[in-house]
Amino acid sequence: MEIDPNRRNKKPRHLLESERERLEEFIDSIHYSARYSDDQFEYRHVQLPKNMLKKIPADYFDASKGTLKLLWEEEWRALGITQSLGWEHYEV
Repeated sequence: MEIDPNRRNKKPRHLLESERERLEEFIDSIHYSARYSDDQFEYRHVQLPKNMLKKIPADYFDASKGTLKLLWEEEWRALGITQSLGWEHYEV
């Protein structure tokens, strides 16, 4: 899987403690699909609660699409998403 060329020179945007605290109430409501795979990768869909999306800072979103941007591991972990090491956010 190739890295999105728009991300190559960018760095993760870390959440402030106050931003992280606003998201804590939603962590137990994050939905994880069963894992599935193809010949190369293992996949899993993660669905965030709609009310949680309203609390995520605006710069975590792609303004042109109105969806979350592709997040760095540090960013999605800060939101409370838990995955094994090595997982990458590849689709929104």
